[in-house]
Amino acid sequence: MEGMKSVRSTVKYLGNHQLKYLTIYGFSTENWNRVPGEVEGLFRLFMDVLNKESPELKERGVRLRHLGHLDELPPDVQLAINSAVELTKNNTGMTLNLGVNYGGRTEILDAVRRLIDEGISSQQIDEKLFSRHLYTAGMPDIDFLIRTGGEVRLSNFLIWQTAYSEYYFTPTLWPDFDNKELEKALEFYSQRQRRFGGD
Repeated sequence: MEGMKSVRSTVKYLGNHQLKYLTIYGFSTENWNRVPGEVEGLFRLFMDVLNKESPELKERGVRLRHLGHLDELPPDVQLAINSAVELTKNNTGMTLNLGVNYGGRTEILDAVRRLIDEGISSQQIDEKLFSRHLYTAGMPDIDFLIRTGGEVRLSNFLIWQTAYSEYYFTPTLWPDFDNKELEKALEFYSQRQRRFGGD
């Protein structure tokens, strides 16, 4: 539950600063390889958190979106996610994307499958069209990615959307990532010059 405190404080802090989009990686497609009891515990935690926090998200004007394969999750987890998404769907403040059973490569493959299923020819496909077939359709690419816990890799997270992101890696573990640590990250970002390969 300590990690949830960081989620709550981050959403509140960034929402107060009019940030429009925040994506949090909750459970990856690779996490199924963990010990079954650990996976079950994570899912129980997700359900408890969603059921408890979704009314507050609604109150704060936050819209929750799910990224990933919902139908492969346990039915009660699906219900908790769908209920939270439905409760907050009309909110117009921050959009909080929650990646549960999400994998960047799977997302790209799903986009390719949708294009094929729609009968779109290869000559019609460009980056804009491809992006509209991703889970994040309608949202901008990622400006800034923060990776906590001392890991220095993407770990299959939003591979397409982070092509020109600024990356910030910190040894601080996510449960300890408080507003002070967030401000350090934002200060780092404010000093970057974003060029997008143009110069």
